[in-house]
Amino acid sequence: MATTYPKSPKEEIKGIMYFPRMLDKIRLHARGELHEDYHKNLGAARTADSACCNFLRVDYAELVERVKQSGSDEEILEWCFEKGRRPNEGDLMIWNGFVSKLGWRDFATPILREAKQKLGIKEPPPTKARPGKWKKRAE
Repeated sequence: MATTYPKSPKEEIKGIMYFPRMLDKIRLHARGELHEDYHKNLGAARTADSACCNFLRVDYAELVERVKQSGSDEEILEWCFEKGRRPNEGDLMIWNGFVSKLGWRDFATPILREAKQKLGIKEPPPTKARPGKWKKRAE
């Protein structure tokens, strides 16, 4: 059984978070080294992979084929820009904000919860919001 885990989702290339992780997962899977926990979500709908491909406007299956042809992360990203789109600074700010919080009250929350349960990580007990008044700062 393969036990290699992919790069961190926080890694960036040309200002785009998560893209290096997606490429790493594709490469590890192609070599049979990707931990089996990642297999079912590779390129699946409503996952970080599909969101990243949608953001760049490239097809996941085509990206996999391009990665298998080899090339650096930078070269493959340039290929994505040519096939899809090149995001601007505003796009990157929105994307990085989204992907850095993936799993917090969104479509990925149930997947994250399931993974945490499988690893024996317990959810913290729910707490009630503590309403309070904002205090003015002394000027």
